[in-house]
Amino acid sequence: MIRHRCASAACCFAIALSVANVGAADSQKIGFVNAVNVLDQAPQAAVALLGLEKEFQPRDKELLELRDQIRVRETALEKNSLVMAVSEIQIRQREINGLQRRLKRLKEEAREDYNFRRNEELAKLQRLVREVIIEIAQEGGYDIVLEQAVYVDKSIDLTDKVLERMKRR
Repeated sequence: MIRHRCASAACCFAIALSVANVGAADSQKIGFVNAVNVLDQAPQAAVALLGLEKEFQPRDKELLELRDQIRVRETALEKNSLVMAVSEIQIRQREINGLQRRLKRLKEEAREDYNFRRNEELAKLQRLVREVIIEIAQEGGYDIVLEQAVYVDKSIDLTDKVLERMKRR
């Protein structure tokens, strides 16, 4: 009998706690931001991309010029190889191979440098997006703002607000 009463009391207590938690959950304000969309659509992203293109334009030009130089030498070697001495052909082929190795190395360095700078710019943009999300959350009295969810109702989606704020910065 005592066990039955204890079990009943425990059940009632558990139900009371769950009802209290449901009530507390209703008072919390939750928001959602699709950070990937914000990073893609923010005007600062386009500005950063244009800046990177401008920054790396001289290197791209250098790589194109070197590639053209290799093509010219290869074409000249093909045309003149029938009238050239074997030793001269070997010398020219070594020069071309050296230029190809140099081009490959310069391309790899440029790609690494570009990726490094792109990551720097992305980190700056992510910090700015985070600041804007925090501002909106504090102004709106949100208890939590999520960046990932399986399903999001439009009523809690703050993505458009964040994009609007980003456009004003």
